[in-house]
Amino acid sequence: MGDKDSTTGPAGHAGSPGMIAEELAARYLERHALTIVARNYRCRGGEVDLICRDRRVLVFVEVRLRRSASHGGAAASITAAKQARIALAAQHFLSSHGGREPDCRFDCIVLDALSDAAIEWIRDAFSAA
Repeated sequence: MGDKDSTTGPAGHAGSPGMIAEELAARYLERHALTIVARNYRCRGGEVDLICRDRRVLVFVEVRLRRSASHGGAAASITAAKQARIALAAQHFLSSHGGREPDCRFDCIVLDALSDAAIEWIRDAFSAA
């Protein structure tokens, strides 16, 4: 795949539940005044579902869909390893897009169903430690 933006990711094809969840999340964030900069940004060893701009802040967003809480729900599925892969992709995005490094944060959109009513937006969900 290389180190380029990708419009399809591990979530699958356009009609897959993962892609539908990402589209719901993108529309939700746009309704809350964020601008989508990139989708499914991938680099070797890392990926991030959505990259958005919230005024002067660049926001790296992980979208998680879990239909069963038997394993802790969607938020619990964002492990330390997953956070590290998101942070790696964020660092790659920043370095490949040059210029002054903006303020950044890592958010999560978690859904327990494919519905706007099931969206939970967790701002500053983790840091790139």
